[in-house]
Amino acid sequence: MRKFLALGILLVTINTLTAQTLLKGTVKDIKDHPLPGATIAIKDSYDGGTSDSAGNFSFKTYEKGEQTLVVTAIGYKGWEQKIAVKDSTLGFSINLKEEINEMKAVVITAGSFEASDKKRTTVLNSIDIVTTASANADITGAIKTLPGAQQVGESEGLFVRGGTASETKTYIDGTLVNNFFYTSVPNIAQRGRFSPFIFKGTVFSAGGYSALYGQALSSALILESIDLPERSSANISISPIGGAVGIQKLAKDKRSSWGVNYGYTNIVLAYKVLNPRVDYYHMPEFHTGDANFRIKTSTTGILKYYGYFSQNQLAVRNPSLDTLGYKDAFRLKNFNMYHNLAWRENIGSYWKFNGGVSFTNNKDNINGSTQDSKNSQVILEGLEYKNFHLDAYGNYFNAKAVFERRLRGLSAVRFGSEYNYSNDKADYTLYNGNKYPNNIKENLVAGFAEADIYLTNDLAAKLGSRLEHSSLLNKYNLAPRASLAYKVGKEAQASLAYGIFYQNPERKYLPSTNDLTFSKATHYIAQYQKVSTLTTFRVEAFYKKYNDLIKTSVTNNQETASSNQGYGYAKGLEFFWRDKKTVKNFDYWISYSFLDTKRDFLNFPGEMEPNFAAKHTANLVLKKFISGLRTQFNANYQYASGRPYYNIRYNNSNDKYSIYDKGRTKDFNSVSLSVNYLPNIFKKGANQFTVFVFSITNVLGSNQVYGYNYSYNGLRKQAIIPPTKTFVYLGVFLSFGVDRTQEVINSNL
Repeated sequence: MRKFLALGILLVTINTLTAQTLLKGTVKDIKDHPLPGATIAIKDSYDGGTSDSAGNFSFKTYEKGEQTLVVTAIGYKGWEQKIAVKDSTLGFSINLKEEINEMKAVVITAGSFEASDKKRTTVLNSIDIVTTASANADITGAIKTLPGAQQVGESEGLFVRGGTASETKTYIDGTLVNNFFYTSVPNIAQRGRFSPFIFKGTVFSAGGYSALYGQALSSALILESIDLPERSSANISISPIGGAVGIQKLAKDKRSSWGVNYGYTNIVLAYKVLNPRVDYYHMPEFHTGDANFRIKTSTTGILKYYGYFSQNQLAVRNPSLDTLGYKDAFRLKNFNMYHNLAWRENIGSYWKFNGGVSFTNNKDNINGSTQDSKNSQVILEGLEYKNFHLDAYGNYFNAKAVFERRLRGLSAVRFGSEYNYSNDKADYTLYNGNKYPNNIKENLVAGFAEADIYLTNDLAAKLGSRLEHSSLLNKYNLAPRASLAYKVGKEAQASLAYGIFYQNPERKYLPSTNDLTFSKATHYIAQYQKVSTLTTFRVEAFYKKYNDLIKTSVTNNQETASSNQGYGYAKGLEFFWRDKKTVKNFDYWISYSFLDTKRDFLNFPGEMEPNFAAKHTANLVLKKFISGLRTQFNANYQYASGRPYYNIRYNNSNDKYSIYDKGRTKDFNSVSLSVNYLPNIFKKGANQFTVFVFSITNVLGSNQVYGYNYSYNGLRKQAIIPPTKTFVYLGVFLSFGVDRTQEVINSNL
């Protein structure tokens, strides 16, 4: 009897668990036109779907009782309704209201990619940045999967369209960020300092960017921090290489918030498993912390503060190419502090104000030395210069104010000013105790004006200009900018952009005894793109002309700027395709860049291909979300054709630089994988979020060569390779108070 009773209970339970409810219907606009690509889901669950080309949808759910059905579509207001889910079929006829007319107007996009939560020009969103397999949750790592960005693995930064990393500048809430990346280490690229989770918007402009920004010959990365959080929360992350904790507290009136975070990283455990190719005698170790507050100043205004600090150190040594049996050692200690205060406010019905100030303090303590087989420091005749000590201090202050006046329709005019102050001090001490102090100060003042002119919904122009004055150079520059966009069909448009861009000489080549001026780049861009809710197609051609690039010479064993006689060009064609439509819950994008570039700058003996530019670059990014497993699988293939390399040395006999060796590296190939698992370990409705992350870069173990180092006399050379052939990461992220599960699900449906 007991066996029959147990069997009966089991059958009832199975029947209850397997009973599903079918939800189906249509999604249309208020004119009853079908809306394809709308997302329909049960709130706080993994059940949902998307509407087809006729606006129809259907999906099944195990949920029971009172639920909330949520419908969203780009360009339309969100829709929610309470429903009672029973063991039956439920039908719906849903009409969405269109957002403001801005959604129909042409958008000027030449040269720019945007990644945010709400903008319709988005090709990547913030979840994409975090889940791109090769990025390792680094903002610039994800940006490198877009056309225009080069795959440079031996140095940090964004190398864009034939430009150096210094030709790309980063802005947070409108103000320039100094030391965005951790301090350079020879032949080992460093990641960015800032977490992608603190930003709600990312604009990557590969050229032709707005007159509101300057001092970047090639590119601008423009980041916007988040506003008030939805609710109070705490978060914890744990991995074998470190951990982090944080809290965000939202006031009861929801008009202000504050938060703090702390993180610690030490890769000693990972490198014990991965066997690095370099000898770290102090493993990379990082302490980071940040604090923020946000205050609503009115119904339309907000004041935001973000403060950050980091302290890190490492020490590495490699076999010396100059003296066999000896080692070249490098030790770094860095402290960085960053503060940003931004205010956004609407003034009346037509005016808007955006302003901000930021301050950065950076300290580097660097030691270089020659070591023997016992790792003891030695001084070798003719190579004494390898033993040195450098104390570098940098203080940077940036302020910006932008006023915007709305005109008729979507037209607007904005104008403002910007002030950038920098004070770089360096004390360089040689092996014999001789000191060489260096101090470079700059006060750069800029004024700018820009107008968005919408002639019709199909035709728009952006016209602007920027005026700068440098106290260091004691010179002015005037940089006009212009863009034009025209709608050429449903969801399609063509754009043109032109602009002149100026930049100061890099500080590491200063001071100079010669009269220097700004380096100059002129951009010409033509673009066609077609963007729907589920697909993006984009092709862009560009030409960039360089003038007045810095040429260098050697003074007291130091490379310094000698003139502005450098020049060059970069031209190419770029392609981008993204598809979330063809296969359900499957998302992929493809990018390709062709680049033809040459330049004569620094110590180049003439115009030639720079060693940081590959002629062909391509990326394939794949993302598959499996609702039943609550898991997202990500893959990324990166390709770059071989880059040129040179051994350039000063020839005393003819008093100029000469090339003693040259070649081209093998093609770069890398396949990376990651898995994000979202377990439902908390009670439903508990506002908790958990994700387990596993990632591995260069899965196939491809041999990657970035270039070559040469001995002092040029007789020996050694390949520049990554510190490890592959890198593996495993971690768990827990958030208490905010459930982001629905956000992740919606981004993959």
